[in-house]
Amino acid sequence: MVPEITPGPELPARSAIRPRPIWRALEFNLPNAITLGRLLSVPLTIWLIFAERYGTAFWVFVAAGFSDALDGYIAKRFNRRTRLGAVLDPAADKALLVGVYVTLGLAGQLPAWLVILVIIRDAMIVLGYIVIQTVAAPAQLGPLYISKINTAVQISLVVFVLARLGLGIEAGPASWVLIAMATATTVLSGCSYFVRWVRLLGGSEPTP
Repeated sequence: MVPEITPGPELPARSAIRPRPIWRALEFNLPNAITLGRLLSVPLTIWLIFAERYGTAFWVFVAAGFSDALDGYIAKRFNRRTRLGAVLDPAADKALLVGVYVTLGLAGQLPAWLVILVIIRDAMIVLGYIVIQTVAAPAQLGPLYISKINTAVQISLVVFVLARLGLGIEAGPASWVLIAMATATTVLSGCSYFVRWVRLLGGSEPTP
């Protein structure tokens, strides 16, 4: 007599068990793809400036700026914000702006002291943020208002210089006015961040 075999629970089919796509595991979506494209435009812009193709460099820089607004709009409008994007977006912005400033400085189109000032200010902000996240309570610290003004002025100066060189726009006093504004806002922004770091480390300013 053959013993009766009671059927057990059905096992899921192999085809039903699928690994998570790597692009989804990395939270890679359309806004992040646009941001990555902006990051990849940095070496292209640097090469164009060194090759004295300032007109093309101008349009690449403008397109990169447009992509910054576009990826931010898509991420907010369609709820596509990710941790990857939160890191990649500011990294792409800093790499592009600092890279262009250094390149224009080496090409003799911006004062070397201004380029050094911009680098010191950004390095101080990054270092301060790392220290705060390590020593103090982790916090999501938004940019200061003066920092937003400084970024806008720095971008305006780059656009003006590239437009002057590549599109034949006359400089006049506007060039030195923008350089003076960039210098003033860079110093004010750097000092404001330094005060913020000191207050946070001293506990006199509450972390968000």
